[in-house]
Amino acid sequence: SALCRAKADWLVGINATRLFSVLYHKTLTVGRVQTPTLKMLVDRDAKILRFQKEKYYTVGIQSGSLKAGSGRIASMDEADTLRKACAGASAICFSVKREKKTEQPPKLYDLTTLQREANRLFGFTAKQTLDYVQQLYEKKLLTYPRTDSQYLTEDMGQTAQHLVSDLRGLLPFAQGLDLTPEVGRILNSKKVSDHHAIIPTAEFVKQGFAGLAESECKLMNLVCSKLLCAVAAPHEYETVTAVFSCAGNEFTAKGKTVLVPGWKEIDQRFRSTMKADGEEETEPLNTLPELAEGQSFSVTADISEHFTSPPKAYTEDTLLSAMEQAGAEDMPEDKVNCSAGAREGGLGHAERKGLGTPATRAAILEKLVQMGFVQRKGKQLVPTKDGINLAVVLPESLTSPALTAEWENRLTEIAKGNADPDEFMAEIEAQVRQLVKTYSCISADKQNLFQSERVIIGKCPRCGENVYEGKKN
Repeated sequence: SALCRAKADWLVGINATRLFSVLYHKTLTVGRVQTPTLKMLVDRDAKILRFQKEKYYTVGIQSGSLKAGSGRIASMDEADTLRKACAGASAICFSVKREKKTEQPPKLYDLTTLQREANRLFGFTAKQTLDYVQQLYEKKLLTYPRTDSQYLTEDMGQTAQHLVSDLRGLLPFAQGLDLTPEVGRILNSKKVSDHHAIIPTAEFVKQGFAGLAESECKLMNLVCSKLLCAVAAPHEYETVTAVFSCAGNEFTAKGKTVLVPGWKEIDQRFRSTMKADGEEETEPLNTLPELAEGQSFSVTADISEHFTSPPKAYTEDTLLSAMEQAGAEDMPEDKVNCSAGAREGGLGHAERKGLGTPATRAAILEKLVQMGFVQRKGKQLVPTKDGINLAVVLPESLTSPALTAEWENRLTEIAKGNADPDEFMAEIEAQVRQLVKTYSCISADKQNLFQSERVIIGKCPRCGENVYEGKKN
């Protein structure tokens, strides 16, 4: 399987890169994983450009601390009519729905989830995160980082138990935590293929943070807090949805009360000590007053104006997630989410199709940036003009994430001995031959697609023509 992967990558990469570079007179690197990744960025960019924002209104009613809102209303006049009808009228509560919900603790880190969170919280690129954790691994402070498993093997229960109790004394944010670790939750040998999840080592417990760079401290804290969160109690809360009727229209108010903070308490302590700049997803806790059906309130009303928002540009965090999930939409739902049935069937995380492997994704993003097909704008990754052109001129067989993901699947089958490597290689060769035959020549106007635009420096004082900068003059 590994040999097939290397050969196939090389055959497709070297032939397609040469083919399109020769056709368009510019070095255009084409790769089995980087090209579909570029295509994902270009598609998202196109969606953002085509997006037309629309204005809509909502009417809110208020009585004391109680606020409720209407649905979207398209026109201002309609919203104003409703506001006038509600002003001074009374609102009657006709349904109160209470639901208890539980948020299970997160799983441990595999490389991709660690890269995503480090990007979201600290703005590290995927490559930086990989480099830092590699250094920590070489210092024997972290376990092997290039892993795609989020579990530990069942024989590690004792180790995990000791780690958790030692870490509580070592981490500033874990002082005085009331934690009864449930280690069983993070043990599952079936879901560990080559390497288990990333956790701190006993060596780290001995050494602590002494002599570590700031970036390494941040990542160690992140990995330690994840381990504590993973063995903590679930987070339990109650949501309340109340619906009111006022002037013949429906208004909804939502509230939330935390019953057991559980693992979220550790997470919040960690974030506040690390001053991590992640977008806090926690919506403010809105506690509704005690409500009963049939209760009535006299209300005031106001209108607020909103706009629909375009899809967001990819960040490394969201792009890594999209690469991991690529091609997954063609799979039956349960395999992607690893539902309970799939778990017992042993259909683990490692068998999901996706673009690249956890160890290579960071390098691919770096390469796209370095080749000038993608640029970083703050945390966002945005395709350049060349990147967009490249994704447009390449055939679907090179840009489709689903086809690449299909390869990954075949390679996994070969690794298990269920598929024939020679047959796979023969198909790849046929594909490459077909590609070169199909794209043997292109029209003249297309050939200049990637020529860099010559910058006019000024006018010639003698003849009045434009002056350009050439290689020699």
